[in-house]
Amino acid sequence: MDNPVKFGAMTTFAASSSLNPTRDRAAQRAAQRVLWEASSLNWLYLDLNSYFASVEQQENPRLRGRPVMVVPVMSETTSAIAASYEAKAFGIKTGTPVWEARRLCPGIAMVDARHDVYVDYHHRILEEVDRHIPVYKSWSIDEVSCELMGPQKLEPEARALANRIKAGLRQNLGECIRCSIGIAPNQFLAKLASDMQKPDGLTVIHRHELPDRILPLHLRDLPGIGPNMERRLNEAGIGSIAELWALDPRRAREIWGSKEGPAFCARLRGYGDYHQSSEHRSVSHEHVLPPQFRDAESAFLVVRRLCTKAGSRLRRMGYLASGFYLKARFENGERWAADFRLTQTQDNFVLLDAAARLWQAMLTETGPRRGRFRKVGIALHGLVPEQQVTLDLFAGGSGHERSPEQAAARAKLSAVMDRLNGKFGKDTVHIGALPGHRAEFMGAKIAFNRIPDAKEFIE
Repeated sequence: MDNPVKFGAMTTFAASSSLNPTRDRAAQRAAQRVLWEASSLNWLYLDLNSYFASVEQQENPRLRGRPVMVVPVMSETTSAIAASYEAKAFGIKTGTPVWEARRLCPGIAMVDARHDVYVDYHHRILEEVDRHIPVYKSWSIDEVSCELMGPQKLEPEARALANRIKAGLRQNLGECIRCSIGIAPNQFLAKLASDMQKPDGLTVIHRHELPDRILPLHLRDLPGIGPNMERRLNEAGIGSIAELWALDPRRAREIWGSKEGPAFCARLRGYGDYHQSSEHRSVSHEHVLPPQFRDAESAFLVVRRLCTKAGSRLRRMGYLASGFYLKARFENGERWAADFRLTQTQDNFVLLDAAARLWQAMLTETGPRRGRFRKVGIALHGLVPEQQVTLDLFAGGSGHERSPEQAAARAKLSAVMDRLNGKFGKDTVHIGALPGHRAEFMGAKIAFNRIPDAKEFIE
């Protein structure tokens, strides 16, 4: 005969289960919450594959399946800024000179970089990713990170999310827009995971899998370790991931020379992460000159155009600069650079004056030995937000005095020029002569970790 106590308890439990579905669902949610809170998967990192070249293949079907090399200017002396996977199969990569690429792959397609198109695709990609999960940060034109929340922290859910993002990119942007995705405890490891399987990869790293999952890698595979840092580590007797993993925090601080050493080792273990900063430190532009415009006069016209472009950016961003930096690289490999102190300014005329002074100093110092120019660039640094400037905005400049009335008139003139160029197209109104190759030259350029604002392409 059944035990009535046990039978009664079982009956009571069954009745409770069937009559209180809300309580059951709450219990299930609580159990799930325990699981995802225990999960070490916190971040999804998306890295677009051969981004510039892939966009060009998507835009031009004739390039699909072909080796493609994207270059900053059509010249045999320049180098690749991107290569398709078909080109990489021949040993062509970022930095490969054009002449070498033609030797490795005689039929390679050379494509002039179109930074405005890449920025447009970037924003469309962000919109697509945001349909599936909010974008936390754009680390570069082709890399974004997303924070996993709730059930997304469970591996099956995280993998399903990654696959939905991949499918969305293919469907809404095109078959050539592929990405590799890494999922891990922090953004550092998620970025590392995104590099472990390319193209079109998906790699998950849990904290409990460390260090085994990363031991086969090389030091240079880790984000933040370049040739100089690798050399410093080697000199300290560290030549492998295993030796780096065993590094004492105090010793790490000595090797790095700062608290970044212990922080790096913590990130490697899945703890801590990158520091965020929204501070603007500088505004810079540079340009590789086409062979037919590498004389001093043509190069200086480019420097002047870079100055007015940077000045327009300063005004749009609401900053003033207190330093001007000019650099030049020559065909013979020599370099020249110098800095000029400014009274806080965003005045085009002041910037042009500083450029002229440094340019003349460079011509005097380098003399005939400099030869032809290859690349020129400027940077405005020591940026201060307009609302934090305590000095008279119109007092002083690049070493010459000017009255407040003159400065105010120039400020108004610059603002009017910005509005006209924004409405009718860049260089509708400009100061002085323009570079002879302005059709090739105009437009913002994408830096490693900075994505131009769309307005920069009309400045």
